[in-house]
Amino acid sequence: MAAHLKKRVYEEFSKVVQELRSLPAVCRNTFSVSAIVCRQIPHEEAPAKKLRLSKPSKSAALHIDLCKATNSTDALQYLLQFARKPVETESVEGVVRILLEHYYKETDNSVRLKIASLLGLLSKTQGFTPDCIVDDAINTLGNEKSHQVLAQLLDTLLVIGTQLPESPAVRQRLIEVACKHLSDTYFGVRIKCLQLLGCLGMVDTPLSKDNEGLGGPLGGVRDVQNIISDYFGDQDPRVRTAALKAMLQLHERGMKIHDIIYDQACRLLSDDYEQVRSAAVQMVWVLSQLYPESIVPIPSSNEEIRLVDDAFGKISHMVSDGSWMVRVQAAKTLGSMLQVSPHFLEQTLDKKLMSDLRRKRTAHERAKDLFTSGEFSSGRKWADDAPKEKLDTNTVNLIASGACGAFVHGLEDEMFEVRIAAVEALCHLARSSPSFAEKCLDFLVDMFNDEIEEVRLQSIHVLRQISTHITLREDQLDTVLAVLEDSSRDIREALHELICYTNVSTKECIQLALLELLKNLNKYPTDRNSVWKCLKFLGSRHPTLVLPLVPELLSTHPYFDTPEPDMDDPAYIAVLVLVFNAAKSCPTMPALFSDHTFRHYAYLRDSLSHLVPPLRLPGHGLDLVDSRGSGSVESAQLFLQQSLNRISTIQNLEAPGAQDLLDFTIRMKVSMLMCLSSCPSIRDLRRLGELQTELAGAADFCATYLRCQLLLMKALQEKLWNMAVPLCLKQNVTATAAAQQILEETYKLEFLYSGLDSRQVATIHHIRLQAKALQLILTARTRQGLDPLINSCEKFLQEIESFQRLFLAELPHLQDGFVDKLLELMPRLSSCKPVELVKILQTTLRQSGLLQLRLPEQIHRATATIIEPTGESDNPLRFTSGLVVALDIDATLEHVQDPQNTVKVQVLYPDGQSHVIHPKPADFRKPGPDRHRLITQVYLSHTAWTEPSQIEVRLLLAYSASSTSLSSSSKLGWSDSIDGLLPPEAAVEGTIPFSKPVKVYIMPKPARR
Repeated sequence: MAAHLKKRVYEEFSKVVQELRSLPAVCRNTFSVSAIVCRQIPHEEAPAKKLRLSKPSKSAALHIDLCKATNSTDALQYLLQFARKPVETESVEGVVRILLEHYYKETDNSVRLKIASLLGLLSKTQGFTPDCIVDDAINTLGNEKSHQVLAQLLDTLLVIGTQLPESPAVRQRLIEVACKHLSDTYFGVRIKCLQLLGCLGMVDTPLSKDNEGLGGPLGGVRDVQNIISDYFGDQDPRVRTAALKAMLQLHERGMKIHDIIYDQACRLLSDDYEQVRSAAVQMVWVLSQLYPESIVPIPSSNEEIRLVDDAFGKISHMVSDGSWMVRVQAAKTLGSMLQVSPHFLEQTLDKKLMSDLRRKRTAHERAKDLFTSGEFSSGRKWADDAPKEKLDTNTVNLIASGACGAFVHGLEDEMFEVRIAAVEALCHLARSSPSFAEKCLDFLVDMFNDEIEEVRLQSIHVLRQISTHITLREDQLDTVLAVLEDSSRDIREALHELICYTNVSTKECIQLALLELLKNLNKYPTDRNSVWKCLKFLGSRHPTLVLPLVPELLSTHPYFDTPEPDMDDPAYIAVLVLVFNAAKSCPTMPALFSDHTFRHYAYLRDSLSHLVPPLRLPGHGLDLVDSRGSGSVESAQLFLQQSLNRISTIQNLEAPGAQDLLDFTIRMKVSMLMCLSSCPSIRDLRRLGELQTELAGAADFCATYLRCQLLLMKALQEKLWNMAVPLCLKQNVTATAAAQQILEETYKLEFLYSGLDSRQVATIHHIRLQAKALQLILTARTRQGLDPLINSCEKFLQEIESFQRLFLAELPHLQDGFVDKLLELMPRLSSCKPVELVKILQTTLRQSGLLQLRLPEQIHRATATIIEPTGESDNPLRFTSGLVVALDIDATLEHVQDPQNTVKVQVLYPDGQSHVIHPKPADFRKPGPDRHRLITQVYLSHTAWTEPSQIEVRLLLAYSASSTSLSSSSKLGWSDSIDGLLPPEAAVEGTIPFSKPVKVYIMPKPARR
């Protein structure tokens, strides 16, 4: 066999060498090696030539290297070098045979260990079926004496078994091999055997297992769970851990664990090693979820309780474990046990054992004990001096005394990881039990004073999630508001978010919250927007509590006129935001307003419309109501659909009429949106996005699509294509600019909006393909030379094929469109000359109909608002030229997908320089769904200026659109190398500005000498 393999290898290698020698000399000098590198002999001075083989022979190269090895060290080095190179699928089998042949001859354990590892890696190669090496791998186990190599071979068999899930015969053989080697003295072999049983074992398959061999006289037919559970008591803690994890692996594969395992898992909770206790906690939790209503007895007692309650008590006891990692896992596990009884749940908040968790003795039992005691009393009352009943806490309790106050212990733990896990567990349990939420409120509020910022922040988030079940008292609110003095911005903003959704009990709480928020505003002016938003929700949730405070808040007097406050004061604006939002649900409140309050309302309603609601104020020239009801939104959607349907009639009109109709459609769309906003000052779609959030994304998307159609129709005017090129140079420039603008708009449509379905994406790519066709026609008309035209035509044909491949399912919806006509002419386009192809494109482009865009339903536009810097300061930011100065950036992002990789900051200097900064991932926060917060610093630097000037700061959305789709199956080999892959077609990359620019004064001054 070995001679036959060697002959095959040498024949293969000789063929490869012959092919190399047949290559031209120029090719041999220019190609580079990817698989076989000719090594230079030490005494030769000539440099080695590098060649690239179309089909290199990995097995031949490996065989030559191993034959050159004079000792085990050299062979190991060759194997390590080989492991770093990719292996093609067709070469894997030959490489495996060479490795197995060398394995049989090798005597060094380290080399055999590396070969066994390589066999496992090669088995993962895509496209290779490892069932052909199962027999050889199993045969090597019988003759192997090294325990480490044996463990590695079992690991290789585990890889092979996971690669062959549809082969029950192979799985059964591997399970039998695992059972046979379970009695090995080396712990690593037993661990690998247990892993094999956990990954490949089946509950309904009987197994034979004995100490000497398979099917011996001492062996019996057993279940895989019984075999694994036998090793729960192994002498090595690593094996015990592996046995528990193997049982958990059976559960993850969908197999139901037997309930008899529960007692064994509970005993392992007191193991000496933390890895065993950690795995036992998981095992107990799994069984409590599988058999929650099963009844288990209490040791040394006649009482019985539910299994989930017993498991909850035992895991609660693990919160006081000596290992902090076990304590973290136990605390996290408690949060997922939602089926536990309420009295067991409440016991975790009290360190003393509650009376309802003590076993009660009946009167008959007490009388019987008194009678058998034989003692008498001479007092007035019978047995008044008899000894009191002694309670043994280990025998009569329904829950272990060490489990009492589990969450109290967790919240007071010295490790902040345990405290965070306990807080999160309290959150999960409180969300499912309103009564438990009220009882744990004091504990969560106390965590606001924790020394670790992460713990404080997590406590605030947890209280926010259970805010619907709780109402804060004044003393609790005082503790909560004390956190507003924290220097961390994240802590303060999280607390503002908490106050937005928290209920308070009295008007004194409202007054206390307002005073503390105003102190926060005075101490940290950058929190202005967050404080205003907090007071908006606070007023809207408590209108009846704000009502008696209005005269004091607005400083009004029943007899005397009070001075008018300054509207530039952020504190006064905060008070007005609170009052106006409360007045929306309290119609009697406007009667307490003074005249200047109504004027201030009109001003704030126009300048801060997102904070001040519309109010009905008759008699003051202000009769504003919220007209953005459901009926208005439905009528607006109907109008949008009618506008899109109007496109289908455009293709039946002449060119000027069609353009007029599109212009009219866009103008009517803008006017319709103005009417919906109920404010005549609104003149564009961006203003609509601030007031009509339900419709802003869809309306802007449709308007942009219609604008692309209008640009395309203007570029395809009749007079442009019927005149000679020298006579319409200006029109050609206009058409070229229109095509480029259409491409930019289509990239905005695809990447600036979220929620698009496949048909809408296909429509966007369709109009983009039309713009590229227009660019190709204009290139052919204005440029000389055939070679550039040929390249452009080939690229355009690739674009058509890519479109057909990506949107094959959407082609029936693109009938009579541009691409539909091109696909019919595809055989002709592939064989015609470039000039003829351009003529066909010109005719098809002008004759193709317009596609009707389906009204998008849940489409949102990505937006960004820069909060800091505000751009309002006239004081320049001064710094020394040549050095850097930090500019704080604070922005909110709405509906941005993957902001860590797509959002960039652009700085434009007055001299035309532009710097693009990519923020760190840690600079992004996610305060809510579809909402992100960017808090970062941008470093500015420039040469000296003679006077201050403004720079522009804006946010960009980066995108990358590739015209070809690379499938994951194109990877070659079994390593991470991609040397054999062809370079993909260059992707189209760019950025889209999606925030208003903010201007900042800076002044680089010259350095002092």
